[in-house]
Amino acid sequence: MKVAFATSDNVRINSHFGSAQSIAVYDVSSEGYNFLETKTFGGNLDEDGNEDKLVPKVTALEGCTLVYVSSIGGSAASRLLSNKITPINLRSDETEIKGMLDNLVETLNGDPPPWLRKALQLQKPKSFDFEDED
Repeated sequence: MKVAFATSDNVRINSHFGSAQSIAVYDVSSEGYNFLETKTFGGNLDEDGNEDKLVPKVTALEGCTLVYVSSIGGSAASRLLSNKITPINLRSDETEIKGMLDNLVETLNGDPPPWLRKALQLQKPKSFDFEDED
């Protein structure tokens, strides 16, 4: 699964989603994680209620399952959820990306909580098995 982190330094999850200038994206599985890319955003990113700045961010995160942020507004969270991306609001600027990635790998190897299982299911394409029908 692809997981994103709102960050200003590629070390900590320390940015508000709407005003984040960069978002680091990783591929995460039960076997580990790999850095994919850092998506950068310019223009007026002030926390001013300007909803237009959210569109390029949500579009850039297409295919991501989770996005970790230090904070996020209701409108942005709703937009992410409607695009099958689950926002995780940490309410802290001190959480390190590496620690969160290690925790995610450990969780995937154990019994993921219901919210994570649901987020993973949302990313799977729906398939229909008609073999059992007579």
